[in-house]
Amino acid sequence: MTVNGAASPHERILTAVLDLLREGGAPSVSTRAIISRAGVQAPAIYRLFGDKDGLLDAAAERAFADWVAGKSSTTLPDDPVEALRAGWDDTVRFGLDQPAAYRIADARPHDGPSVVSGRALLREKVSRVAAAGRLAVSVERAVALMHATARGVILSLIDVSPDERDLGLSDLARESTIAAITTDAPATGDGSLAAAATTLRALAPLSRALEPAERQLLDVWLARIADAEGPTQR
Repeated sequence: MTVNGAASPHERILTAVLDLLREGGAPSVSTRAIISRAGVQAPAIYRLFGDKDGLLDAAAERAFADWVAGKSSTTLPDDPVEALRAGWDDTVRFGLDQPAAYRIADARPHDGPSVVSGRALLREKVSRVAAAGRLAVSVERAVALMHATARGVILSLIDVSPDERDLGLSDLARESTIAAITTDAPATGDGSLAAAATTLRALAPLSRALEPAERQLLDVWLARIADAEGPTQR
């Protein structure tokens, strides 16, 4: 937000905090440092953000919001599984670029709006895999596994200094996760009941043959089949 062409105190403070977080993590965010960088007085900080926790939370939310917003201009691969890979790599890259903001957001008891939006984008990618007949488990299980595994990888990598990180860990985790939730090709009578159920569940909303209540019941049944017959349950 700008006022008469100049950034507002709110924006100047957030920019200062994000810079400080990137440079030295949460310990570097002090009232004195913010005043110096943002050109504001201490009362403005507390009036706008309440306390340091509120300030750090707002900064982390901004970092995630900017990242999620940038995804709208990203062209995804046509292959939905490759799009999952690209999304994974982008998420890990963000976590390593913004480790302090990532830790702050991860420590919150509830996900902020931008994290929720990011999860919705992941669900869209997974749903594309399902619609292509290549998802071996339910969309919900695939999203949960992708999110949990990527989160663990990011936190593990930012726990060590950049020069000691094994970035190959991310590649191994990504491929293991994708192998656990996808099939090599669309199910065509190959006995993959979970993949067939997941595909039908992804495509069912396109049909006008069912009433809303019937569609909802079908969705419950198909989700149950997908999870019960998936590779982790065999």
